[in-house]
Amino acid sequence: MKLARAIHFDESDSRVFHSPARTGEWCISGGFEFSNWTEADLTGKARQAFANGWMGLETFGRVTFVAVTTLEPAEHEALCRGLARHFVTYYGAPSEEAALPVAREELAQMIELCEDHAPNTVLTVARELTEAGVREAYRVIEAQEAGLDQFAIHGSLDE
Repeated sequence: MKLARAIHFDESDSRVFHSPARTGEWCISGGFEFSNWTEADLTGKARQAFANGWMGLETFGRVTFVAVTTLEPAEHEALCRGLARHFVTYYGAPSEEAALPVAREELAQMIELCEDHAPNTVLTVARELTEAGVREAYRVIEAQEAGLDQFAIHGSLDE
């Protein structure tokens, strides 16, 4: 099973998002956060989160880039339960048990998105507000294969 983790190539996420996700935390699209938004909500840092932010599953902050990696089954259940708790705390779900199927579905969608990609594949998300609601599109940036000789220092320790 595969899922994606937050990655940062620079410090820009700390400047463009109200709450940036932590490097290495598991992420999902998190588009549900914007389900009731209108054009009036799309200003400043909130607009940036809407436009291209993945949601971290620990901080519930946003990140621009995620990288595909392997997810262990035990981690999956913990993430589902944490997201269900988030739904209760911030979205008014009646209980964690009631929210758990929705949390599992959110993770299943992200797992499906990641499943056919090699580890270290980078993903981005782009959202737009349409008459029918929020539309998401994904961009895939394949991991580049690099030979060890590109990084290794060649020489002798005897010199």
